[in-house]
Amino acid sequence: MGLGRKGGTTDNTTFSSSAASNMNNFNIRKNKSTAQYNADAKLLADFEQSAESGKSFNYSKSIVNAPQLVPGEQITAYLSKIQRGSLIQPFGCMLAIQGPTFKIIGYSENCFDLLGLHTLFGAQQLKDLIGIDARTFFTPSSGASLTKATSSREISLLNPVWVQSRSTQKAYYAILHRIDVGIVIDLEPTRSTDPALSLAGAVQSQKLAIRAISRMQSVPGGDIGVLCDTVVEDVQKLTGYDRVMVYKFHDDDHGEVVSEIRRSDLEPYLGLHYPATDIPQAARFLFQQNRVRIICDCNAPPVKVIQSEEMKQPLRLVNSTLRCPHNCHNQYMANMGSIASLVMAVIINGSDSTKLWGLVVCHHTSPRYVPFPLRYACEFLMQAFGIQLYMELQLASQLAEKKILRTQTLLCDMLLRDAPHGIVTQSPSIINLVKCDGAALYYGGTCWLLGVTPTESQVKDIAEWLIGNYGDSSGLSTDSLANAGYPCAALLGDAVCGMATARITSKDFLFWFRSHTAKKIKWGGAKHHPEDKDDGEKMHPRTSFKAFLEVVKSRSLPWEVSEINAIHSLQLIMRDSFKNLEGNGLCMEIKEIDELSSAACQMVRLIETATAPIFGVNSDGNINGWNGKIAELTGFKADVVMGKSLVNEIVIEEYRAIIENIICRALQGEEDKNVELKLRNVNPHKQISVVYIVANACTSRDYTNNIVGVCFVGQDVTSEKVFTDKFIRLQGDYKAVIQSINPLIPPIFACDENASCSEWNTAMVKLTGWSKQETIGKLIPGEIFGEFCRLQDPNTLTKFMIILYKAIGGGEDTERFPFAFFNRKGKNVQVVLTANKRIDGGGNVIGCFCFLQTFGDNYSPLEIERKEERKYSSKLKELAYIRQEIINPLNGIRFTHKLLENTPISDYQKQFLDTSDACERQIMTVIEDMDSRSIEEGTVELNMEEFLLGSVLDAIVSQVTILLGEKNLQLIHDIPVETKTLALCGDRIRLQLVLSDFLLNVVHHSPAPNGWAEIKVSHDFKLVQDGNQFVHLQFRMSHPGHGLPSALIQDMFEGGDQWTTQQGLGLHLSQKLLNMMNGHAQYIREQNACYFLIDLQLQTPRKRLKETEANTSMLM
Repeated sequence: MGLGRKGGTTDNTTFSSSAASNMNNFNIRKNKSTAQYNADAKLLADFEQSAESGKSFNYSKSIVNAPQLVPGEQITAYLSKIQRGSLIQPFGCMLAIQGPTFKIIGYSENCFDLLGLHTLFGAQQLKDLIGIDARTFFTPSSGASLTKATSSREISLLNPVWVQSRSTQKAYYAILHRIDVGIVIDLEPTRSTDPALSLAGAVQSQKLAIRAISRMQSVPGGDIGVLCDTVVEDVQKLTGYDRVMVYKFHDDDHGEVVSEIRRSDLEPYLGLHYPATDIPQAARFLFQQNRVRIICDCNAPPVKVIQSEEMKQPLRLVNSTLRCPHNCHNQYMANMGSIASLVMAVIINGSDSTKLWGLVVCHHTSPRYVPFPLRYACEFLMQAFGIQLYMELQLASQLAEKKILRTQTLLCDMLLRDAPHGIVTQSPSIINLVKCDGAALYYGGTCWLLGVTPTESQVKDIAEWLIGNYGDSSGLSTDSLANAGYPCAALLGDAVCGMATARITSKDFLFWFRSHTAKKIKWGGAKHHPEDKDDGEKMHPRTSFKAFLEVVKSRSLPWEVSEINAIHSLQLIMRDSFKNLEGNGLCMEIKEIDELSSAACQMVRLIETATAPIFGVNSDGNINGWNGKIAELTGFKADVVMGKSLVNEIVIEEYRAIIENIICRALQGEEDKNVELKLRNVNPHKQISVVYIVANACTSRDYTNNIVGVCFVGQDVTSEKVFTDKFIRLQGDYKAVIQSINPLIPPIFACDENASCSEWNTAMVKLTGWSKQETIGKLIPGEIFGEFCRLQDPNTLTKFMIILYKAIGGGEDTERFPFAFFNRKGKNVQVVLTANKRIDGGGNVIGCFCFLQTFGDNYSPLEIERKEERKYSSKLKELAYIRQEIINPLNGIRFTHKLLENTPISDYQKQFLDTSDACERQIMTVIEDMDSRSIEEGTVELNMEEFLLGSVLDAIVSQVTILLGEKNLQLIHDIPVETKTLALCGDRIRLQLVLSDFLLNVVHHSPAPNGWAEIKVSHDFKLVQDGNQFVHLQFRMSHPGHGLPSALIQDMFEGGDQWTTQQGLGLHLSQKLLNMMNGHAQYIREQNACYFLIDLQLQTPRKRLKETEANTSMLM
């Protein structure tokens, strides 16, 4: 393993030989980071020396000829200037204070002018602010706000603090952060002197960011480029900059512009690559600390920071919003015609690490200031972008691994039929395994070449070089054969720079080749015409790009870890196959094919021993693969489940329809990702009887590429699912108890560790007259109990505060403390207080829960309960009366219909009567099911009758026809004739009730006028045991617009004791009935439409119904 530096870059060469490779990889990363810090420090030193001497600074030369080591003092000076520059930008001013006393320990020179300090101190000649209480510069209320902010544990959460200058009355955003010696206060002027207007502007910024996040989350998955394009468009709309770009950092630290939106007259930078030194390592570290960085005017002269002489080093300004950029960066911006910039970090939080993936960079050709609340909203947007990006990267990684696994499987199959030549003579071949320009097999002294490769003699020479110099290694991967030490690398030209090898025997190899990076990279702004003359010494994106091309002219794109793993897996299979062929050189016969077959079994063993659950089914849905992990999780051994139906034997009943649909889709070539499966668990020592797996459903294909089954590769999420379910139940219980209007629930309020109100239940609203919106976030002692709810005397407030802070600070509970207050109406309320500490999962006190018990009530809790029972009984009697009064006229209508049926009528009239009869029966069913508890508990007895699906569809359409006309909507239906004429067996009326409820909501929420609603029905048959035939039905009811309100969908799927709307209750009960009928419903939002997707499984009658009504259907 080697590490070197040539041309300003590190050599990415790896040899596979021992178990020490992980430590070697760690050392490579460490050495690369150290080398990059050296290059950054030297670049800065060269720039400063050129400024002092007056000589020209050659940017390209400094990058390409970057040293491997620089003196330690240069590194120290470099880091100090980045973090402790002692200069700020002039669009604001800065104060540094000692935390408790507010005594100034540092300040910017422009504080005098911006804060009007000369006016404030009158004739007194104030020249130094060191030691003065900073609060005296602001109005009393502003000083109080600053005091409150500095006393907060998490000071940044309170930013910005709105303050006003005492002398000029000008308003500022105060942005505070802690440093090693105190607190830094950055002051940025606001546009309004009214704090309410400033707050409104901040709220509006957050709303705009949330709107942008919603748009970003609606982007279809699988295309990171589209996601980045959406982000730059939204950031430009939010901020108004001339150019917005997404920079991506590659694994070797060089950068690339992957997305851009710009003013039409500006030069494009899309596709630009630049050396790692363009964004120094120290700057990248700072972006992880301070994720939004603004430069308002790079030409504006910086302002000096004055600090106390007692301080040993300059103030640390890492998190200062005003920190001045280095002159080197200012010159770079000026050279590219950019005056102002806004840079936002894109952070990806993985399972065990945090990574700076890239930057969103905004440039403007004139000075530009973006207020802090809008910058904060942009930071919020970047956090959401990072989450979405991480999901996309995970998806891309899974797709790449899946593709590699599929290629490996096909290669193994080729080896079984024609080894070893099949992997280079058939398609796909080894060139398709990883991204490369060419590949080669060197076996038995013969070469097979694919794509762009060295000549046959050169491949043989490389093989001999590997055998002679790295005989103990099993492979090599490098982005530069020259840097790896191959003596004839220059003879290969630009066509071959990078190489990955796998040794399959002691003298035989597989090769993959890559051309140099510059050949692969194009930039829309780069001009490669020979007559174009650019100033190579000038810092500019074009210069950076050319320097980058110079740096990588003898390097290829680096090999990714997943690619190395894919090569290594194929190597293991082939080495195992050829281990007996060394020394005899015989052609492969039947014996060798058997050995290769055993090598293919090696892959099966790898799957069998994998730590992830992997299982598969054949085209009939019967299990044909079951690895050790899934056997361990479920308790089902492989020999027991092989050949059994996955859906009917292993999957829990409520998930069967979903999984069966996924298998059907996969067998048709449509694969699903992140599918949740709920499987039986027969392990006797496990507490729960189910296992939750989140898996990807992949098609299994034979060597002719025909689909022969489905493979599930998953992850056990049982513990997370159980924990989540418990949390949801606890959260629901908490909400039900705290916010219940039941008079048995006492008045309850809670506070956080800062004594700010965090909970205020319904009983407290009723008792005090102050709403939850008015109290949340307010200080409980003083603002709520003191200003809102006046106390009788100061001593009561003191005692109340002691009890509250004992619980918060000391974790000491208090019971039955009597006190009194005046509610909003001025009534004196006598209560007893019980205060209990709130703790988190780690046992830390995070606040206080308080319960009040009132005096002077005229009735006991038992009397309250009896009163509620009488009220409930009265409601039941009213319901029974309404039910009876509806039945009576309904019976009259039904009698009239019976008379009409006995009169001569046409087929269409009979169809209308049948539809009307079905609707009447639906009303009767609703009346009979008025006790919704039977539906909630699943105890409703379903009726079984034979019917035609078309008659049900006619009935549900008739119930929305009037509404369609009133809203001027078009009903679109896509229902094949063979689907309408299906004869089914089940509870026809309750199915009709459920479908009509879904369709009515679709029509009701479709935008009008000139909108539309669509119903689409499809089916397929399947044979189940005992000769019974079932039909799988899928109903899709669509409409345009934003869709049903979220509260309505939440009511539908979650339910509970209270519903937001009556429609929510109806949808919830319909969902319950559908589940009882072996069905399942989803509500899906897409960019152009929203729809209910209903899957249902019904039995067909043993004797088909006559299809006499098929030709008179209302949907023909």
